[in-house]
Amino acid sequence: MLAFLANSLTNFVIGILVAKYLGPGEYGRFAIAFSIVGVVQTALFDWMRLAATRFYSEKVRENQPVVRASLDLSFVVVTCGLALATLLYALFGPKLDFDSTLILLALAIAAVNGLFDYLIALVRARFEDQLFWRLVLGKNVLSLVLTGGGAFLFHSAAVAMEGVIASLLGTVIAARASLTDRHAQSHFARRNMAATLAAYSAPIVAAHLIYQAVPLATRAVVADVFDFAETGQFALAFDLGMRAILALGSALDVLLFQIAVAAHENHGDDEARWQVGRNMAVVLAVLLPGCVGVYFIMPSIELLIVPGQFRGPFGHYLSLLLPGLFSMGMILFAVNPVFQIAKKTGPMIAAALAGALAGVVLFFLLPWGEDASNLALAQCGVYVVALLATLAFAAREKPIWPRLRDLGASVAATLGMAGALASMQDLAPGFVTLVAQICVGALAYGALTFVFDTAGLRGELMGWAKSRRQPV
Repeated sequence: MLAFLANSLTNFVIGILVAKYLGPGEYGRFAIAFSIVGVVQTALFDWMRLAATRFYSEKVRENQPVVRASLDLSFVVVTCGLALATLLYALFGPKLDFDSTLILLALAIAAVNGLFDYLIALVRARFEDQLFWRLVLGKNVLSLVLTGGGAFLFHSAAVAMEGVIASLLGTVIAARASLTDRHAQSHFARRNMAATLAAYSAPIVAAHLIYQAVPLATRAVVADVFDFAETGQFALAFDLGMRAILALGSALDVLLFQIAVAAHENHGDDEARWQVGRNMAVVLAVLLPGCVGVYFIMPSIELLIVPGQFRGPFGHYLSLLLPGLFSMGMILFAVNPVFQIAKKTGPMIAAALAGALAGVVLFFLLPWGEDASNLALAQCGVYVVALLATLAFAAREKPIWPRLRDLGASVAATLGMAGALASMQDLAPGFVTLVAQICVGALAYGALTFVFDTAGLRGELMGWAKSRRQPV
């Protein structure tokens, strides 16, 4: 969990540095290019990461080398296919209304980042914490120097993206000996195994692809209606907000989902369903106060963290997007595991399509103004409706839901925290105010969570404390 938080914090810092030194206009180009990365990586490579997370383990590594071998060969085949398609389009395709260099770099990042995420998933599945730390630390150090440094020295989106590629490749090459699996030689690969793994992941990938396409579409519209500078303002709010959500969610998911998978493997379906229900309560207990807390400390965040060129629009857009970011986090880390454990992932596509349809309706209904507020609300609406649809489809799987008292306790504790923070709204934004708000909010929420014993967290905490007091 600490590795995920450190990784997310570093990515957060790099994002701020890139935005600061590129400026709104160039960052707008950078943001559109990275939206292309998200779409391409999700469409072509994400199924391997998902399959590794769900079906790979130390036991599988020893007894079923066909799984790793099939995934490895699939990556090579998909990457070669992407390279060939890119070459053919460069030679014979129509000219696009965007920088071709940034598009080519985006395709390269999609492949390299797809490889890195796939390898990280394999390491996670084997619970090799030391190797995981080495990979994350190496990538973060290189990315901070090469990506942040490239933006600082050249103020160029292209150079910053080249830094991303170099940092990812450098990390993988440096750790290649530890990442190679001698059991999974290429002759073990089987087409039917790859097809089975891809079939499991396909609905999840399709749903994620829709979610990834939404920011790309909105950024393209903002650039067309306004300019790249407004795109940069709009994108930074979403990017940093989503990174914060992914930081919290991924830090939980790295433990919670693997526990649910282990429960399914060792104790059967009922135990796994119970664990997924408890996981939902834990995720809600973290994401809900996190999003509400961000709203209350926004003025100090803008003053202390956000680059000067982005202040004002950043807080405005992020406030509009917060309900959608919360909804997206709940979809990814709380509700989707219901389908993943049951291996019935098809409804995830329908939920994503429902959200996308709601976004299109909002796009046409919401009035235009002097900025892209209507697009922020439309994008937020996509994720909110998708969460409601995902919950409705999940109910058909007859899951073991979290206890109502746990859900109510999370809401009540968050309201108590909000009341405490609301009384501090008149304080001048700054470092002292931010520290005071974080301390007051954490104490208020933590105390109420302890009193209510939300999701059994009080018992977990007391058990951990008792174990720490016992002599070794």
